[in-house]
Amino acid sequence: MTHPAATTPSAPPPEAVGPLMRSLSVLRQLASGGGRRSVGDLVRDTGLARSTVDRVLSTLTRLGYVRTEGRDAVLAPRLLELGNAYLAACELPDRLGPLADRLADELDESVSLAVPDGDGVRFVHQATRRRAMSLAFRIGDLLPAERGAPGALFADGWDEADWRRWRARRAADPSDAGFPAVPPRHSEDGAVAADDFMARVAAARTAGWSLDDQLIEPGLVAVAAPVRDADGRPVCALSVVSHTSRLSADALPGAVLPRLRETVSAMEDALRAPRKGPAPDAAATTAPGPSHATWMRASKQELGPEFVESMARGLITLTAFGTGRAALPLTAVAEATGLARATARRALLTLAHLGYLATDGKLFRPTPKVLELGFAPLSGLTLPDIALPHLASLVERVHDSASMAVLAGDDIQYVARVPTVRIMSVNITLGTRFPAYPTSMGRVLLAGLPPAERSARLARLRPEPLTRHTVTDPARLGALLEEARSAGYALVDEELEEGLRSLAVPVHDRTGRVVAAVNVSTHAARRSPEEAREALLPALRTAAAGIEADLWVAGRYARIPVQ
Repeated sequence: MTHPAATTPSAPPPEAVGPLMRSLSVLRQLASGGGRRSVGDLVRDTGLARSTVDRVLSTLTRLGYVRTEGRDAVLAPRLLELGNAYLAACELPDRLGPLADRLADELDESVSLAVPDGDGVRFVHQATRRRAMSLAFRIGDLLPAERGAPGALFADGWDEADWRRWRARRAADPSDAGFPAVPPRHSEDGAVAADDFMARVAAARTAGWSLDDQLIEPGLVAVAAPVRDADGRPVCALSVVSHTSRLSADALPGAVLPRLRETVSAMEDALRAPRKGPAPDAAATTAPGPSHATWMRASKQELGPEFVESMARGLITLTAFGTGRAALPLTAVAEATGLARATARRALLTLAHLGYLATDGKLFRPTPKVLELGFAPLSGLTLPDIALPHLASLVERVHDSASMAVLAGDDIQYVARVPTVRIMSVNITLGTRFPAYPTSMGRVLLAGLPPAERSARLARLRPEPLTRHTVTDPARLGALLEEARSAGYALVDEELEEGLRSLAVPVHDRTGRVVAAVNVSTHAARRSPEEAREALLPALRTAAAGIEADLWVAGRYARIPVQ
């Protein structure tokens, strides 16, 4: 269900781009369904014709924002580049995120940064402490303003029109069904909500901080304080979240407020300070440039009417924003995207009409609402989630099983696998561990370690001959690891098991660190080592590059677990 306060206004401007509006409605429905919906459900919930939904999905697939699995449409990691554009433009995660992380470490409690979004509160940074009794929110999740500590801080700036919209939303959605990130509440709770919320707003104004005493769910408590810009306006709220099993609502402020206030002060200093040096990950938010015109033409030629150019152009417009590009005039957006001024103008006006951009008539600025376009479900992806579609494509191309593994001590541990159907195949389940030294993925992973750590691991290894081919000499192993590092792959021939040959390549994260390896295993009788290299290595590298590209986008602001 769509958040009632975020529904589309009834009268779009004459310049509005209809296909762009339709594509955004499909993305919203996909996001509200957790990132996966059947095509039939999308037709029903958007009210669009089946042919229109098919064209929207075809265009979104070409953009890399959606993929299809059977009858389902699934959000793809590259869609996160739209939310990344907003997060980079507002600079809050980049400037304030490290301070929030430090506070979480010092208090050993979850800490978050949230911004106002209409009559709701949306998270832009999370430093969570995973515990058995906790409610974990994701970057991009939207909460009702009245259900949490930050909302009382932001509502202090509401005018009468804002309060009327809030009351209308409460009347239309008393159980908060339009906010899937929070547990539903009983409708009878709404009778006293207005008076109670206004009292909490007044209390927060007096105290300078706000308390959440189990407003979201029983047991969850939080304290929040506003972070203000140089003009004294609250731009975000810093919250510390705990559980009553650790701290009661009465005890929480005394336990955390001193450090919370110190961190708020440091954050306000950080907001006022000029940025030093190059912007972090300035290239992380894509500014497509004129080359997109060529890509558009090629896509249209290949897909014909199934590729809707006006939709693609409109979505690409959002990627013009980023670090150092928080507010842009029409001319700058057109130059950054390679679009004609008239085309960029129509897209910008459409996005502003839908609430994804704010404008003063000259400059356009992305709003937190951009995060509703799938950021929350996609920010929960793990590395195996990202890898599996690429492994499936790899298996389809080479007709052999493909796997992903990570280092676990001196072993490798399988975290993703797509088998192929053969009379003779290796049966490996997720979680399976093998010694690293006689496996192709293990050698790639060991080769990716810093030289000192690699040498230390080799020094403590006691390799055993698992087959007559297993290399156990430490000096020879060291040479093979250096060879794998230099070549960017490792081929292991019957060292783990007789008749098994495997080839592996590394997967790097945003920093260039090797975080995983991908391999293809095949029977030694099928191909010679040289034939295996020729047949498998290009496909392996393509799969790894695809995983890295998705990891680059997904890992910009979200933490991606390796399993």
